[in-house]
Amino acid sequence: MNNLKDEKSPYLLQHAENPVNWYPWSEAAFSKAKEEDKPVFLSIGYSTCHWCHVMKRESFEDVGVAKLLNDTFISIKLDREERPDIDNIYMTVCQMITGRGGWPLTIMMFPNGRPFYAATYIPKTGRGSTPGMLELIPQIKNIWRLKRSDLLSIAEKITEKLNEPAHHSYRDNTTSSELTAKTYQALETSFDNENGGFSHAPKFPTPHNILFLLRYYFETGTKSALHMVEKTLYAMRLGGMYDHIGHGFHRYSTDSRWHVPHFEKMLYDQALLAMAYTEAYQVTRNPFYEKTAREILTYVLRDMRSSDGAFYCAEDAESQGQEGFFYLWRYDDIINLLSPDESKIVTEFFNVKVEGNFVDELTGALNGFNILYMVKTPGTQAESDLLESAVKKLYNERIKRIPPGKDDKILTDLNGLMAAALAIAGRAFNDDSFIKAAKDAVLFIETAMATETGALYHRFRDGHSAIDSTINDYAALTWALIELYETTFESTFLTKAGKYMDFILDNFWDDEASGFYFTSKTSETLIARQKELYDAAQPSGNSISLYNMLKLCRLTASHTLEQKAHKFIDAFYGKISEHPAAYTFFILAAGLALGKRNEIVVAGNTDEALKVLKILGQHFLPNSVFVLKSTDTERDNPTDYTADMNDIDGKPAIYICTGNACQKPVTDLSEALGIVASP
Repeated sequence: MNNLKDEKSPYLLQHAENPVNWYPWSEAAFSKAKEEDKPVFLSIGYSTCHWCHVMKRESFEDVGVAKLLNDTFISIKLDREERPDIDNIYMTVCQMITGRGGWPLTIMMFPNGRPFYAATYIPKTGRGSTPGMLELIPQIKNIWRLKRSDLLSIAEKITEKLNEPAHHSYRDNTTSSELTAKTYQALETSFDNENGGFSHAPKFPTPHNILFLLRYYFETGTKSALHMVEKTLYAMRLGGMYDHIGHGFHRYSTDSRWHVPHFEKMLYDQALLAMAYTEAYQVTRNPFYEKTAREILTYVLRDMRSSDGAFYCAEDAESQGQEGFFYLWRYDDIINLLSPDESKIVTEFFNVKVEGNFVDELTGALNGFNILYMVKTPGTQAESDLLESAVKKLYNERIKRIPPGKDDKILTDLNGLMAAALAIAGRAFNDDSFIKAAKDAVLFIETAMATETGALYHRFRDGHSAIDSTINDYAALTWALIELYETTFESTFLTKAGKYMDFILDNFWDDEASGFYFTSKTSETLIARQKELYDAAQPSGNSISLYNMLKLCRLTASHTLEQKAHKFIDAFYGKISEHPAAYTFFILAAGLALGKRNEIVVAGNTDEALKVLKILGQHFLPNSVFVLKSTDTERDNPTDYTADMNDIDGKPAIYICTGNACQKPVTDLSEALGIVASP
């Protein structure tokens, strides 16, 4: 037994009985390393990571490897989802040293946290010229003993590089329309016109690219932007990356055709993809997109929600020690379970083969298992009904299997993203159940995860909240509150969003260079304090915060927020314009400041005004914000600038303001939509 048995992280608990003498990230671990004059072996992963499981089985459960680790290092095990601040730093180190990244992440460093070696997965024994754990550890032990100054020199250079001031290339003469066009062109260049998606295998969903392209289509009418959206959304939904039986998306596709997934399911993917399919429906009115968005959210509400209304963070790629085993089918399983007609449609539509369609990862041979991906879609209602009947039977059979492990941590940032997605879907589809679920998640965060000072904890599990929140946590929660305000028009949501925005500015804002640090000024001091701008699997906390600032400044007429937002954009404009496709959510957010924008105020009796706002909310109006001005004396109005706005002859009046000037109010909803639905 090592030092992990009392931890809350499912990932750390998976390693609690390893023969490796693991420590959690703690002062005690680093003090022991100093005391024993040993380097630190830092292993970072997460509980649903397939290759983390592989390295655990191969090396960390192996007595021989464990003895080498225990003799040479003080070993620390870290859950990247619990401590994204630490993970971000050392992932940056890995990318600096090796040119790539991923998990498990392996770092070797001095007892002061300064790293000298980085890698991802390391096999137990060497492969070709690459050493395995059994070869590498003795080499490091020897260098530590005889050539430590070489390691010290490496560590100092890496740490110095980490702490270099961020290069700011201030705004040049590039206009906002030129920047969005440049971003579009970069996405068009990387677009896979045959299979959908961007770049080649492995293929990630990158839903913020979809969100950007939908706005670009709205603003410019460029049909190829919508083509890229639709091609990608259809390909992902029909492919093996989508769970056709239980719904929800797997993490990514290992091939360019979206057929073979990496099977873990992440909450952030479900949230962001639900947003993408919802907005695609708003733009096209294609029921395929609404159905997909609803299925994603149905999966999350069924399988990923706690009894308290919050959401768990992930489901494992593995079950019974095999990746994807829960999701795979043998031909005979389907034939024996379904009727002849159902079997025929499933095997034809999902490309199910007697020999299987899934290639074994190690041998490269077909192994008799099938991934369900659609090569044909129903052409008649009868086919749709038959397929639905078959899928229900397959689902009922599948739930008898041993399911993948669930990481039941509740994280503030992921719950904020999911609450925002639910609010957006609830508004677009006029679905109160989604709105209630969003409210419940936000309420849980604000009660179970709040500190005595009004700050937030990052993680809740097993009745216990802990760990300082990062910019990602506050940004995502603020986003959810804004979406809930623009869905329900309950002023408390807008007030809370403003409160958290103030907290973010007080604790994360860089007064000298603009932008937000990843960690608060009161958080644990690490070897670097980073500022993350890149929109990776999730939009960065900086990008979401910019979006929030620009929404709030228009909802509340805050000149302070507007000035800071423009300063923020100007400071990073040059950097972003160099590689705009890496910052699509930031550019999407900046569009709220740099393009045409509308403030839409509906003034009137609360019930009647809400009916108008509900209809407006079902449309795709990305450059507009919505405010309720109630003429009911007992209802608070959250913004001062609506004071002189009233109904017209007892009818709700729609005020459309653009660029600090308001048009004459109208009472005809169609007329208002005609004004705001054009860029």
